[in-house]
Amino acid sequence: MPAMSGTLAGNVKPLKVDVGPLGSVYVTGVLSGMAMYESNFLFPDEHRYMADLTNGQVVVQKVDGPIQFYLQGGAYSLPAVGFPYLRAGSTTSNTFGGLPVWFLKYAANDSFSVQAGDLPTLIGAEYAFSFQNVNIERGLLWNQENIINRGVQANYSQGPVSLSLAWSDGFFSQRYSWITGLATYTIDPSNSIAFSGGGSVNTETVSSFVTPPLQNNSSIYNLVFTHTSGPWIIIPTLQYTSVPSEAVTKVTGGSLNKKLDTFGGGVYGIYTMDGGYSVAGRVEYIKANGDRTDAATLLYGGGSNAWSLTLTPTYQNKFYFARAEFSYVKVNSGVVGAMFGPTLASDSMTRVMLETGIIF
Repeated sequence: MPAMSGTLAGNVKPLKVDVGPLGSVYVTGVLSGMAMYESNFLFPDEHRYMADLTNGQVVVQKVDGPIQFYLQGGAYSLPAVGFPYLRAGSTTSNTFGGLPVWFLKYAANDSFSVQAGDLPTLIGAEYAFSFQNVNIERGLLWNQENIINRGVQANYSQGPVSLSLAWSDGFFSQRYSWITGLATYTIDPSNSIAFSGGGSVNTETVSSFVTPPLQNNSSIYNLVFTHTSGPWIIIPTLQYTSVPSEAVTKVTGGSLNKKLDTFGGGVYGIYTMDGGYSVAGRVEYIKANGDRTDAATLLYGGGSNAWSLTLTPTYQNKFYFARAEFSYVKVNSGVVGAMFGPTLASDSMTRVMLETGIIF
């Protein structure tokens, strides 16, 4: 399965197919949908009450030998707190397409490998798709991070240390101007620490739904600590992002000439119980610099800040899973035109979600 964290587990006995000279190929996937209530909405196809597909994806991969591959295709939505919900059909067509993740991989040995294709980001504590994470929605910090990028990535591991380095197009910009890295150190079976960082080495003016021009010219740094104790997993994380003034000036056509940055942090907590039950919680805070009159912003207006609370009880029985979620986002010092609701003037958003499906 793709990387997964905490409350949901992939199929431990995936379908194995013998494809002749290629050897053994494994097939897995996920089919899930959700129902949702939200207090404020923005996109034309959003409503206060909604139902939608969250994942309809199949994964085909070869995981042994020196030449390996990974293909993940299908439809998906990308729900995130503090951000409008876009339906799966629109998300798939406007973001990464029907094959969002794929790569070829050369594994020289157990310690070193190189892969190239459309790769998951090395940045942050959360993965791209809802079934991979302990919460249905990704968090406020995730909104500052890239998700999937085209590029080449080298990986090395030895003992407690794992290292990855990638050259990519950042926020899926088709401009290969980003360098990112991830270093993870496993202190002991209960504790690990990871530092990820990177950013753009050129100023690019590409803009699309999946390529916000300010974030695409940013540098970003994350520190993630993971502690496991019995049924508990606690994950504190810190994040800092920065866009240099030269890039801001170029992207805004000269209407703003200052450095922009954000600083945030969060704590994720997971408690696992017998019988396939678990509960995950997340608390986050993020603040942007700037003034209310700034022509561009990384958050909900210059100088704004926001906090969020998310709670997700989960049940899984073999292939089947179901989980509910409550999330709340509150914006302080926000600017009308950069917040929530049809007029972008509301400073809070509440969502209640139910997601259910199968992981096969």
